[in-house]
Amino acid sequence: MLIKTGVATKDMIASKFPSEETLKKPKAILECFECIPCNPCATSCPFDAIVIEDGVTSMPYLLTDKCTGCGQCVIACPGLAITVAQLINNQALFKIPYEFKPSPLKGEIWHGLNRSGDIICEAEIKSVQINPNVKTALVTVLIPKQYLYEFSTIKRHE
Repeated sequence: MLIKTGVATKDMIASKFPSEETLKKPKAILECFECIPCNPCATSCPFDAIVIEDGVTSMPYLLTDKCTGCGQCVIACPGLAITVAQLINNQALFKIPYEFKPSPLKGEIWHGLNRSGDIICEAEIKSVQINPNVKTALVTVLIPKQYLYEFSTIKRHE
């Protein structure tokens, strides 16, 4: 499916998530599905929670016990392939990369999209961190837990 459509299957995505018990604390979700020479996620992690064996040519993996969910890897990833997820009651809190203008504002409600670009839910903007030295903003959104494996990004209401 990934090679034909560019969209990972739900099983592929679910395989990148740790257990729901682990997600009681924020954890990075590394949606890398192919080995390419890349390592900004590993070099940006201040806790050495992301490991890439063989230098830069293998798939990264997360040491969940070391990951704090800080989001440094999210803004460092040039492929926008990393998010941070946390389960809070019946909701999922995500930190996602966002590079469009205008940036969302705290308290706004945006559409939550799946990996095909379809609207799947409402997403409450909880915070927006913009670093003037980096083009990628770190946007924290709250969505219903049922979309944990489907949610990918946000789109402004038209």
